[in-house]
Amino acid sequence: MVQIRQVGPNIGVEVSGVDLRTLDAAGFAPIYQAWLDHNVLVVTGQDLTIQEFLDYSRRFGTVSPHPSKSTRHPDMPEITMLGTGKFNADGTLNQAIYRRGAEGWHTDGAYDDVPFKATQLYALAIPDTGGDTLFASGYAAYEAMPQRLKERLDGVLGAFTYGGRSKSQALLNPEDRDRTPAMHPIIRTHSETGRQSLYFDPGKILYIQGAETAESDALIEELTALMIQPEGQYRHKWQVGDVVIWDNRCSYHKAAGDYPPEQDRIHWRTSIKEWA
Repeated sequence: MVQIRQVGPNIGVEVSGVDLRTLDAAGFAPIYQAWLDHNVLVVTGQDLTIQEFLDYSRRFGTVSPHPSKSTRHPDMPEITMLGTGKFNADGTLNQAIYRRGAEGWHTDGAYDDVPFKATQLYALAIPDTGGDTLFASGYAAYEAMPQRLKERLDGVLGAFTYGGRSKSQALLNPEDRDRTPAMHPIIRTHSETGRQSLYFDPGKILYIQGAETAESDALIEELTALMIQPEGQYRHKWQVGDVVIWDNRCSYHKAAGDYPPEQDRIHWRTSIKEWA
C-alpha cells in the first residue's frame, strides 16, 4: 500500500510501498504533486537498474548531462556518478570528489541559461556513519526577507557562473570553464506552483545586476544569511535504495561531507530541466 507522509515541518515528504518500475501515470500523479507541495521527495526501498532510474527521472522533465564531464557515467552521459574515484593515483583523498556538494548551501544549475528544474539521486552504497544530505526551503527564505529587500530585488537579476566569485571549477574540463554568466531573477516565481522563492546560490553568484560592487556584495551577504530558515529544513539520512529528488526552483541543499573516507557513499545522479 502506497503511503505518503511529511518528514519535515515545511519541506520534505516520503513515499513508501511503491515500486517505481511499475508505477503508472495515475499512481505517479499524487507523488508528483506531493513533490511540488514539499520541495523534496524521498521514495524508499527501490531496486533499480541504471536505465530504470533514468526512465523514472524523465517523468519529471528532460534529463540533461551535467557539465562535469569527468564524473559522467562512461556509457550513459545523462548519469553522473557521485562518490566514485575519490582517491588519487598516489592514494591521497581527492577532496573535490569526497566533499562534492558539501562546500555550502546551493542550488544546482544556476550557472546555466536554462537552469536545472530538479536533481535526483539514487543511493547505491551508504557509509555506516555520516553522509547525510541537508535541504532548505527557498519559499521560507523569501517569506523571511524584510519588505525593503523584497522591494529592492523585485524583478532584479543575478549573474551566476559555475565557480562563482571563488572561480572553483576543478570538476570542469578546461574548455567548459569561464562561460558567460547566466542571468536569473533573485526573486523567482515557481513555474508550476506560482509561489515566490529566493533563488540564490552564494557559491555561484557573481553579482547582482544594476548594483554597485559594494551594494552587490552587501546584498549577497544579507541574502546568504537569510537562505536557511529553521522551520524550512529537512535532513535526509540515506538508506540503500532511496531515491531522492529536490526542486532546484525553490530549495537549497548541501552534503554533510562527514563520512569515513575509507567507506563508500555512491549515488547515481540525474540533472533534470523543464520539458522542452
